[in-house]
Amino acid sequence: MRGGRHIAAVTDATFDLAAGECLALVGESGCGKSVLASALLGLLPGNAQTTGTALLTGPDPAAAPTDLLAADERTLARTVRGRRIGLVPQSPAAHLTPVRTVRSQLREVLRELTGVRGQALTEAAETAAGRAAFPADHLDRYPHELSGGLAQRAATALALIGDAPLLLADEPTTGLDRELVDRTADELRRHTDDGRALLMITHDLAAAERIADRVAVMYAGRIVELGPAADFFGSRGPRHPYARGLLDALPERSFTAIPGMPPELGDLPDGCAFAARCTRATDICADPPALTPGHGSSAACHHAEERVDA
Repeated sequence: MRGGRHIAAVTDATFDLAAGECLALVGESGCGKSVLASALLGLLPGNAQTTGTALLTGPDPAAAPTDLLAADERTLARTVRGRRIGLVPQSPAAHLTPVRTVRSQLREVLRELTGVRGQALTEAAETAAGRAAFPADHLDRYPHELSGGLAQRAATALALIGDAPLLLADEPTTGLDRELVDRTADELRRHTDDGRALLMITHDLAAAERIADRVAVMYAGRIVELGPAADFFGSRGPRHPYARGLLDALPERSFTAIPGMPPELGDLPDGCAFAARCTRATDICADPPALTPGHGSSAACHHAEERVDA
């Protein structure tokens, strides 16, 4: 709720995520990606409202899944966050304890989640830092002494501890150079290949292409395309005009920006929210498109089946 009005930040977001799979959630800033991650962890503001279900299953198929949207704070704090779901936050500096060194924070989380003690704890903290390419000679620094990239790597190291079955990584490569982006992405992929699920929220399409199994594209609070990463980044390409525009904006592609600006979430049109920016829009776009399956992917576009020359 904003200014007494209800703002639908995310609407009809439907997807599944299996163990051993990486789903990349992409889209422009403000489209609702981080709000979705916060909703799954119960970290929305107090005046936010959620509807629907978000079911988290466990290793026992006979056990009832946990509905993350219905779970109380006690359940989320004691049994979900850090243990069943790890988080690489979008603003890592805000999630690091300012009066404790990186080493002490790693040690604390290791003790709590793994039970490691003594000399093994020191070694485990250094190993955890190494997984996120955090330099050992910076472990005794405080968060305010870290650059943005180092804070990002510290937050990633903390998130990987405990090997939670599901990892939410919200812009995990922000502030990193290309070499560290690739190294971080590869570590997240190894985490996934060991049988865990990864939801990676990112603007970095190169990182998504490197490790994602599927891609979900969000626009104005809705998922407008969902399909295999091989199709999305390959010769078949995206089916939704907005998704295609994201790829065309890359320097290694046509380097062409999408015209216009996204609509305000509090003032969305009745039909397709992308129509005002779309070169393929027609009168039919006044009706809201549904996310419908097609050749390998689902797309919320009335013109998704039309051929588009690359």
